[in-house]
Amino acid sequence: MSSENLKSQIRNFWNENPCGSKFAKVEVGSKEFFDQVEQHRYLTEWHIPEMLNFPAWAGKKVLEVGCGLGTDAISFARAGAKYTGIDLTPRSIELVKRRFLQENLSADLQVADAETLPFDDNTFDLTYSHGVLHHTPNTHQAINELHRVLKPGGKAMVMLYHKHSYNYYGNIMLFRKLGAKILYYDWGPELVNRVTGEDLAALKRLQSDLRQNPRKFFSSEEFLNQNTDGAGNPLAKVYTREEGKQLFAKFSEVDTEVRFLNKRWIPLLGRFLPRSLESPMSKLWGWHLWIIGRK
Repeated sequence: MSSENLKSQIRNFWNENPCGSKFAKVEVGSKEFFDQVEQHRYLTEWHIPEMLNFPAWAGKKVLEVGCGLGTDAISFARAGAKYTGIDLTPRSIELVKRRFLQENLSADLQVADAETLPFDDNTFDLTYSHGVLHHTPNTHQAINELHRVLKPGGKAMVMLYHKHSYNYYGNIMLFRKLGAKILYYDWGPELVNRVTGEDLAALKRLQSDLRQNPRKFFSSEEFLNQNTDGAGNPLAKVYTREEGKQLFAKFSEVDTEVRFLNKRWIPLLGRFLPRSLESPMSKLWGWHLWIIGRK
C-alpha cells in the first residue's frame, strides 16, 4: 500500500473516531462533552500536566501536531501560550475550533500533515505531539519536521508507544491474543462487544479478517494495529528508548522518560493499585515513551 493510500485510511479512521471521544457520554461538541473528555484524560494520564508544565509556556509559541479533541490545546491557551494546532482530520479541527469558541480563546488551527508542516523554519518555542506520530507512515520525517520549525534552543516533546512495556508484551501480545481467538466463533463479536465495548460492526470486520487470513491477523504488526486505539485502526508502531533517541538524531540534546501504567489493563488488581505504586511502576514498564529534545 502506498503512503498516501495508507494516510487516507488513517485520516478516515480518526475522522470517524476522534481520540478520547468514547470517554464522554453526552452530545459530541457540547461543553459537557469537552469537560468529560478533559476530566478522564487528566485523571488517568495525570502525568501530562506534570510533564508539560503548561504555565511555563505563557507568551511562548507552541505547536501541537495532532491536537485531537484539544484537551492539551486548551490547557496551553488557558496558561497564556500562543497556541497553534494541526491535525490530519477535519473533524478534530472542527471540534477544537468549537471548544476554543466556547472558552473565548484564540488559536491557529488547521488541517495539515505532520510529515509536511506548513510553517517556516525556526518558528516555535515548543513543538509537541502526544500519541500521534506512531500513527503516521514516516515517523522519522515527521520528527525532522518538528526540528525544522523549532527555534534554536527550543524544545520538542513527543510521546510514542513504548515497546518494552507491560501493555505491549502483557496486555496486547499475551492477554489480547488469547482473547482474540474468541472471534473465530459466530458468537465471538457479540461477547467481545459486551465485555470491552468495542464497536460491534468493527469486531465483525475483524472476525472476517481473522477467518480469511489467521496468519496475517495474528502477526505482530497487524495485531498491534488492531489493539491500540480500537478495531479498524490502520497503523500503530512501538519504539524502544534507543529507537526513540535515534529518531531525534538531529537534536543536540535528547532525553527519554517512560510514563502511564493504565490500571484498567491490569486484570483483577489494576483498579486497586495506589498511585504510590503506579507511579514507580509506570516509569519502568509504562506504555508512553516521552522523547524530549533541544535544538
